[in-house]
Order: sequence, then structure tokens, then C-alpha cells
Amino acid sequence: MSKSDAAELVVAARRRRGLTWSAIADELGAPPVWTTAALLGQHPLTREQAERACTLLGLEAAVAESLQQQPSRGTDPALMSDPTIYRFTEALSVYGPALKELIHEEFGDGIMSAINFRVDVARRPDPDGDRVVVTFDGKFLDYRW
Repeated sequence: MSKSDAAELVVAARRRRGLTWSAIADELGAPPVWTTAALLGQHPLTREQAERACTLLGLEAAVAESLQQQPSRGTDPALMSDPTIYRFTEALSVYGPALKELIHEEFGDGIMSAINFRVDVARRPDPDGDRVVVTFDGKFLDYRW
């Protein structure tokens, strides 16, 4: 079974069972954003995690096998036009050069790792409407010559 087919079954089962991504993450003992990405096919789960997820979601062993496979990471180009995903692209288009300058000023010549990386999503109440807070937390990797 392909990882995309497994992801579709996971999403349908999660909705059918009325589970949140956070509840599934708690069951697996992993962060919610990582767990969601893994169940959507972007990370491999351990055998134990895959079996626990499939038991929780009532899914067959073939799904668990797929969830353990190494992914081909990335997003389908068609999904990039989704308004939520596109806003991240837009924000990085506008603020990416400034973030690069500020990272270099603070840390020197290097990059923020997306491998040794954590990401979190939170809600912050605001009188003008709740705010979405996305935190990228990546290890600094300096360029070495």
C-alpha cells in the first residue's frame, strides 16, 4: 500500500472515530505536529507506533506496514495552492530574506536545520481574533570549509 493511500485511510478513520491529532500523538508518545506529518506520510513510524496507531484507528496491518516505510518527502504541487499552505509560502517569500539576515547576524554563516528540528502550533487569544502561533525550532548548522 502506498503511503498516500495509507494517509487517506488514516484521515478517514480519525474522523470516523472522532479523534484529534493530539489524542493520537498522546497515544503514540510523540509531538502532535510530527505525529500528524508521519501519519500523512512524511516520516516513518516505528513498528510499535504504527501498530498502536492502527489499533487506535481500527486499521489493517497493511496500513501499519506502509506507515513504517521511508517516505519521499515533500508536498504534492497541487496542494501548494491550498490557502493555508500557500500562506506559509507567502510569509516566507516576504519574511525569508529578513529571517536569513537575522540568523546570519545572530549565529554567523550557516542554516537552520530542518532535520534536527521541532515545530509547534498553538492558539493565542487576542481581542482582535485568536492568533495562530507557529514555532520553528531548528539546530543551527554552520558552514565549514
